[in-house]
Amino acid sequence: MITVVPLLLLAGVLGFAVARPGGLPEAVAAVPAAVVAVATGLVPWRDALHELAGLGPTVGFLAAVLLLAHLADKAGVFRYAGAVAARWSRGSPRRLLGIVFVLASVVTAALSLDATVVLLTPVVFATASTLAVRPKPHVYACNHLANSASLLLPVSNLTNLLAMSAAGLSFLSFAGLMALPWLAVIAVEFVILRRFFADDLGTPAHPEEVDRPDPPMFALVALGLTLAGFAAAGPLGIHPAWVALAGALALAVREKERAGTLVRKANPGFCLFVLALGVVVLAVSRGGFGALVDRVAPRHAGLVGLLVMAGLAAVLANLVNNLPATLMLLPAAAHSPGLVLAVLLGVNIGPNLTYVGSLATLLWRQILHGRGHPPVTGEFLRLGLITVPVCLLAGVAGLWLSLRVSGL
Repeated sequence: MITVVPLLLLAGVLGFAVARPGGLPEAVAAVPAAVVAVATGLVPWRDALHELAGLGPTVGFLAAVLLLAHLADKAGVFRYAGAVAARWSRGSPRRLLGIVFVLASVVTAALSLDATVVLLTPVVFATASTLAVRPKPHVYACNHLANSASLLLPVSNLTNLLAMSAAGLSFLSFAGLMALPWLAVIAVEFVILRRFFADDLGTPAHPEEVDRPDPPMFALVALGLTLAGFAAAGPLGIHPAWVALAGALALAVREKERAGTLVRKANPGFCLFVLALGVVVLAVSRGGFGALVDRVAPRHAGLVGLLVMAGLAAVLANLVNNLPATLMLLPAAAHSPGLVLAVLLGVNIGPNLTYVGSLATLLWRQILHGRGHPPVTGEFLRLGLITVPVCLLAGVAGLWLSLRVSGL
């Protein structure tokens, strides 16, 4: 019972999150599953409360960043980025891909992977259409970089915030250790996508006159100050959620956004889903499956140990989704900052292999369906089979070098 029931609960929660019947929020299934886990004794209520208290600040940050990204979009940041990309590309598909790589990497690192999927992907699609170039390579780049380019900062991904807490690293220490893996993975992604989509990128350039937009200076400065605040908050003992909230409130006042809209854009339903999922995953971790994962996980952060941990995390992310995989593996890796960061390599790069690896990938797929250009499953899987193993190797090599230099 302690092995099978938690796995059934987790499968039901993730299946509902993938299908979202009737457009219902993910929490509709996750909250009852968490209640069942506590009511049946799979998770003692004291442990459940402790888990919720631990996840609370991280989920608060998630809400604040979702709000910050929405307000940046309303201020015109993403429209401005699309216009700049169109001008600088001069109608060249290859040049546009390089610009999209820079934009998606920066947006993912600074505003999280959700901003890249939800806000940047439609802009990139529209920009490609305006320039009469095939959009496939550019929108695929948005999806891949939403996952793999979320390695750099603790604020880039919910998994990173969980890992930073488990590893006991500061904001700047985290960024310093992950900078080399981040660059290595992005470089590998760029080389592979250029070759994989060579036919789409080989079409002639069609230069188009694009108006020079006025930059949304207030929003850009607010975002820059917020990012700087993330780095400064750590030594002062201030959680990044408060910094993100301050940046969001500054933009909200400027944009005169209504309070009801602010609450809705913070996505409280998804935040509740994350909290409930934490309790369900705790039930899985306490059972036989969690014990198996703990036995398989390496104990030493040498090059082989980092590779094994990253590979295990990638496999687990594609089996149970990257957020549950992170919650399951962090306790086994918490004794070593290197192993914690290897977990991140697996759960952030691995979801590029299948649609179910991360909720962001599922959302990206829905966006393309809505645009009438659904991804081809076979093509998506082939690209993932090529990129994920090579990116994992490059990322682990970069992490190993960073750890050696830092002495960790």
